[in-house]
Amino acid sequence: MIQLLLFAGLEEKIGHKTLELSFTGKTVAQLKTYIEETYQLDRGSLKTMMVAINEEFATNEETLKSADTVAFIPPVSGG
Repeated sequence: MIQLLLFAGLEEKIGHKTLELSFTGKTVAQLKTYIEETYQLDRGSLKTMMVAINEEFATNEETLKSADTVAFIPPVSGG
């Protein structure tokens, strides 16, 4: 199982701050696709999100391991 942390607008759209998923052995890209399809998000909507695994930035090709904590970090804007 992995724990997925959600922030800002993504948390609002999904309705949860965290999700526990059986996603061991799959990639970050597969996780993004699964979240988009399961929660009916616009295709590619997670493309611009940074991802961290266990508080380290990760690429879409990174493979998830049991007990990983994954965070989807939305783009930051401001002025």
